[in-house]
Amino acid sequence: MSKELLTMSAQALKAAYQTGALSPVEVCSNLLDHIEKHDPALNAWCLIDRDTTLQWARESEQRYQQGTPEGLLDGVPVAVKDVFLTPMWPTLKGSKTIDPASTLNKRSPAVAALERHGYVPLGKTTTPEFGWKGITDSPLCGPTNNPWDPSKTAGGSSGGSSAAVSAGMAPLALGTDAGGSIRIPASFCGIVGHKPTFSEVPHWPASPFGTLAHAGPMTRSVADAALMMNVMCEADARDSLAAPRRHIDYLAALDQPMKGLKIAMSTNLGYVDVDPDIEKAFKDAARVFEDLGATITEADPGFSNPLAAFSHLFYSGAANAMRDLGERQRSLMDPALIEVATKAEKLSMLDYLGAMNERMAVSERMAVFHTKYDLLITPTLPLGAFDTNREVPVDWPSTRWPTWTPFTYPFNMTGQPGLSVPCGFDSKGLPIGLQLVGARFNDAVVMRAGHAYQQAAPLTDRRPALFTAAQE
Repeated sequence: MSKELLTMSAQALKAAYQTGALSPVEVCSNLLDHIEKHDPALNAWCLIDRDTTLQWARESEQRYQQGTPEGLLDGVPVAVKDVFLTPMWPTLKGSKTIDPASTLNKRSPAVAALERHGYVPLGKTTTPEFGWKGITDSPLCGPTNNPWDPSKTAGGSSGGSSAAVSAGMAPLALGTDAGGSIRIPASFCGIVGHKPTFSEVPHWPASPFGTLAHAGPMTRSVADAALMMNVMCEADARDSLAAPRRHIDYLAALDQPMKGLKIAMSTNLGYVDVDPDIEKAFKDAARVFEDLGATITEADPGFSNPLAAFSHLFYSGAANAMRDLGERQRSLMDPALIEVATKAEKLSMLDYLGAMNERMAVSERMAVFHTKYDLLITPTLPLGAFDTNREVPVDWPSTRWPTWTPFTYPFNMTGQPGLSVPCGFDSKGLPIGLQLVGARFNDAVVMRAGHAYQQAAPLTDRRPALFTAAQE
């Protein structure tokens, strides 16, 4: 298998299908071989069903042969995080407590949209139990490792999807993000991850984490993420909170100029300790935006760390996810999840409403901030990937994951779009992420800026060793 095939974009694959230079069966067969050979080092996948995937690929191939391809993604392989319902495969969410049969013959809105556009489901990717933390391990599947260094975590909770895309096992993947779960692993694994504005992408069934949770694309390029957004934003009546459809062509919007864009840069949000390697890469990235014609101003949004409020809201969601489970089922679960959920069960209604009050205050602060600035840029994370199978780094002063994700969870509370784009490597050779945040429903502006940055600083000359290994 060639290295080129592993790095091809969704658009490049489609073009090759249309000319007959490649076929969906050929591409999917090669990717499945790559997964079989190299996933034991990563554990990015919890379900691979070669026969089903190749059957979908053959159907796509026939459509191309007949000159009747479907939609925007016909024949393009997609990795599906194992929290999205797929009709032919069970959705277990990294948990031993779910009856597989109860999840069959159902489709999440994102999966239904991908089906309408001819995608090929490549398999299900790993997640921590119920997607509850910023790394990926679970009682059902074990830990997921980083393609850049398998001794390090891939991040989470969409760690399986991120590791798969980073390692060239899939060009596109689905992720979810309730506190950083798309952006964290995207940063650690050196890929693109977009958390859309809340309600922009329909989501069903409703997440136990409520309005903190977003579904979004994980890809190697912002252009492919924009293409996925064009698909995922299609209407689905099952999501009662979905915003009215605006029918934005996110892909076409990428080509608008950067000149005149007003960008606030915040190295630490006023309260975050940031690794020096990451601070340098972030400041270098800011200069790229200046070179592209944007106006860059150093400015913090001005809110204090909302960690306590976020923890109340998020861990209440974790408790909600397991509210109907008895003691026998709970004995099968991640002990750390049981611990945080048990604490959350003791919160009062006033505790919860107090957290909501802070959430509204941060949201108001950011809404006013964006009357002055089109975008806020920050590091995606203040640190690089750490040892796998750990919730926090060695000698970290806290035991819980949100304490090392201070740049991501505030924007779940506000519901704003947040995009992580690779912006360099630390002294250990591990990826660093740049986060771009926009006003609610300004996803197109966020992605335009991320695309412009990626075109100017593509970082395509460095890939995980698994890419090289694929040529053996």
